Amino acid sequence: MTMLIEIKNITKIYHVGTVAVPALQSINLQIESNEYLSIMGPSGSGKSTLMNILGCLDTPTGGTYNFKGREIAGLDDNQLAEIRNREIGFVFQTFNLLPRATALHNVELPLIYNGTPARERRKTAREALEAVGLSDRAHHRPNELSGGQRQRVAIARALVNQPSVILADEPTGNLDSKTGEEIMQVFEQIHQAGNTIILVTHEEYIAEHTQRSIRLLDGKVASDEIRSEC
Repeated sequence: MTMLIEIKNITKIYHVGTVAVPALQSINLQIESNEYLSIMGPSGSGKSTLMNILGCLDTPTGGTYNFKGREIAGLDDNQLAEIRNREIGFVFQTFNLLPRATALHNVELPLIYNGTPARERRKTAREALEAVGLSDRAHHRPNELSGGQRQRVAIARALVNQPSVILADEPTGNLDSKTGEEIMQVFEQIHQAGNTIILVTHEEYIAEHTQRSIRLLDGKVASDEIRSEC
């Protein structure tokens, strides 16, 4: 494996009026390519803040973030947007699909943003839908799909650019337990295909699917464990 992400002494402080509120405190973390890990913690532990920093959606107050050998801190908004589009696939709890667009068009969106020609992006989007078992739903809109199918579309959209890492924020949070298990099987297949996955969850049974579990508490790493059975 090769080093994908390395963060050193990352801190994040929010200011509420004159009060400084630390969200992350001296976080150190290394993630190699093809890892499958979960970030856990109670509400307020800092896991969403850490996810946003890893996804280049937010910047740390202090420390360094190295992504594929590139220091993130000095990049401008356009450079950060390019990394988000080409290197990071996002999967959210609420799916974030365009309601009037078909599954195929929703999956195409990242390719449209990076200027991929129409014929190539439709082919690539169809392949991504096939990878999550939804090739027969390509022309269905979100309101014609079940919750599990909508999340599969969101996963296909995250995959379509062949990103270096997939960040999934509570991806089963809006699903029943049976459908949640089905979605976790999709993630397992994606990981077996060589993808790096970082999953934020508060559900223990969801984290058990991952190979490594990082627990945060009060903005600090409380534990970092490898699951021997994975």
